[in-house]
Amino acid sequence: MREVETNRSTAEKLLLAAIEVMAEKGYLGASTKEIAAAAGVNEVTLFRHFGCKSNLLEAALDRYHYADIMTELFATRLTGELERDLHLIAQTYQQAMFRNKKLIRIVHKEGASLPIGEHAHTRHREKLRELLRDYFTDQQRRGLIRAEPPDTLALSFMYVNYGCFISRLHSDLAEPDAESREVIRHSVELYARALKL
Repeated sequence: MREVETNRSTAEKLLLAAIEVMAEKGYLGASTKEIAAAAGVNEVTLFRHFGCKSNLLEAALDRYHYADIMTELFATRLTGELERDLHLIAQTYQQAMFRNKKLIRIVHKEGASLPIGEHAHTRHREKLRELLRDYFTDQQRRGLIRAEPPDTLALSFMYVNYGCFISRLHSDLAEPDAESREVIRHSVELYARALKL
């Protein structure tokens, strides 16, 4: 059991170091040697845990983005009250995106040139889309909101939230500022008002 904890700790250090080094130097500019040194381990340890640099980035995306956080939120914290739920979803999304700003900058800056699978780019977005689509479908089934295409509702809600975040991507902000919070609050209010029967 002790060995598993040590391995997890080393893997975590490598993932965090990869994000830091890649955010500073870019994916291509970051060497596995530099990443290992930043994590306080040797390069062989990096290869033993992840095999290569692209696997390291994929693992960081998988571990630190928002799919798991949002899945837990939808499963345990939503009440069915539309405006309250949408506000909580938007707040949680913004917090997760700001927390992962460095990682998102790497993907945003180097995008399609990154040697990682499409799944790494899209898993989190598609999971949130599915969760929202199911939420809106359930709201319609219960006769609480207008009968609009649930997938379109999910995408439009996601686009507003993503747009709000992306406008702050290159700022030094560590969390949503007052203007961002107000835009989200207002957009959720409008969205809920337009959908309610």
